[in-house]
Amino acid sequence: MSIWGKIVGGAAGFALGGPLGALIGTVGGHVIDTLRKARGSGEDATKSIAFTIGVIALGAKMAKADGVVTKDEIAAFKEVFQVPADEARNVARVFDQARKDARGFEPYANQIAGMFKDNPAVLEELLWCLSYIAKADGSIHPAELAFLHQVSDIFGLDQAAFERVTALQMAGDHADPYRVLGVPRETPLPDIKAAHLKLVRENHPDTLIAQGMPEEMITVANEKLAAINAAYDRIRAERGG
Repeated sequence: MSIWGKIVGGAAGFALGGPLGALIGTVGGHVIDTLRKARGSGEDATKSIAFTIGVIALGAKMAKADGVVTKDEIAAFKEVFQVPADEARNVARVFDQARKDARGFEPYANQIAGMFKDNPAVLEELLWCLSYIAKADGSIHPAELAFLHQVSDIFGLDQAAFERVTALQMAGDHADPYRVLGVPRETPLPDIKAAHLKLVRENHPDTLIAQGMPEEMITVANEKLAAINAAYDRIRAERGG
């Protein structure tokens, strides 16, 4: 069952609490009704909902960063979430409510950071989703990049994680593979291999889902993992290893 069939207006908002829970509560019971049957009301379900609503809320705030929401960004948003046609309207309600919220993005980012403080790879994946949306119109606007950096700081991600996400989104296949793997260019190949394997373990979709990323994000997660593997392959080819 889709994550959109697991998010309850009242129950999910109560379980989540904080600004994210209030956001769901404001939209109300229109946001579907079967969380307890689908996944129960435990921590795993709450984290999955937090990730989903967090990307929507922060995506809405990011849309205000450059003042324009393009059709490409909307399409990318739907790609990230694999939003079924019959739930698009409910997702739009949450997005619009977050965009109109007078509070800044910080309360949402702080709540998410607290919930996933022991799962930095999930926080990096959430930042990746936001960057994916920002890049959809062809480039990441400077205001969007500044927004992403602020979110990254609140999440407690290090500079290597931020550079990995933004380098891959902004440069794609042309991104510096050493920046992607977070290692200096002079690093010996065995150490680069170790760094690569660590990133693969942390960014494997099964690992991320077990830590709270919704299954609906698996396509985007696989793209990031493929980019990490491609960066390592480039370094090996350059060094003849």
